[in-house]
Amino acid sequence: MVKLDNLKDDLLKGQRRALAKAITLVESTRADHQGEAQELLARILPQTGKSIRLGFTGTPGVGKSTFIEAFGLHLTAFGHKVAVLAVDPSSSRTGGSILGDKTRMEMLSKDPNAFIRPSPSGGTLGGVARRTREAMLLCEAAGYDVVLIETVGVGQSEIAVSEMVDMFLLMLSPGGGDDLQGIKRGIMELADLVIVNKADGDLKSAAMRAAADYKSALLLMRPKTSCWTASVVLASALKAQGLDQVWEKIQAFEFVMKDGGALDQMRGEQAKAWMWSEINDQLVDAFQANYPEKLEQVEQMVCDGKTPATAAARGLLKDFLK
Repeated sequence: MVKLDNLKDDLLKGQRRALAKAITLVESTRADHQGEAQELLARILPQTGKSIRLGFTGTPGVGKSTFIEAFGLHLTAFGHKVAVLAVDPSSSRTGGSILGDKTRMEMLSKDPNAFIRPSPSGGTLGGVARRTREAMLLCEAAGYDVVLIETVGVGQSEIAVSEMVDMFLLMLSPGGGDDLQGIKRGIMELADLVIVNKADGDLKSAAMRAAADYKSALLLMRPKTSCWTASVVLASALKAQGLDQVWEKIQAFEFVMKDGGALDQMRGEQAKAWMWSEINDQLVDAFQANYPEKLEQVEQMVCDGKTPATAAARGLLKDFLK
């Protein structure tokens, strides 16, 4: 465990190389690596939880990466340490992550007070969420006080991310009502802050109209918590405008959530949900590992219509529980 001790010490010193190694360790599927990863997480757990955890999502083309880079540079200029983690459920198909080549955040990736890391999907969205949670804890232990989690678009990945962050930020473009039609109500209900990006030049007036549309839409939705009501802000990543207002909203959110104990309660519920997610995932892994041949046979019977899916599931579970 000497190597693990050294890795922990280097991680707590804030060394980016150690952080990258630690995240690679928790992402590994090897049994021995998983054992070491869990030991490392147990050792650094007391040093976690001191950051503000932010989730960013938005429709394709809204400029999430550009905004996150501008926002990250804005924060590091004021002495903050910023970590960016990317959730990409499509990476099993594309062979990479949305931040795979880092050229989309070239300036931020060179900042000594920033760390950018894409998370592999492992073939399932649940795998992304699980590894991202662990990566987030490692970033906090390394001294990053702002952790940004970026999602690919608007879909199931947003649900997973919203359940692991403190504040969920929805980015929208100056499309007004047209853009609003493409946003699922469930995603809007998850938002703690709506950012209308590209509010500059010829698009500024359109952005203002869109902001009014989104404000009206939010009025029809029930607030996530009794102590915070979602609002809308205008921003321009290219012009670095509105970044102060976004950060002010984040700080205000953090203050009211901490003041009443809502933040600790929410994180406790998220940790409990994470535990059950792990139980479900590990049970499925164990189940599949025990009956590879029988599973294939029963699956074929279900596909051929020879047995009902529910009966097949009950039979397999009965054997497994013996």
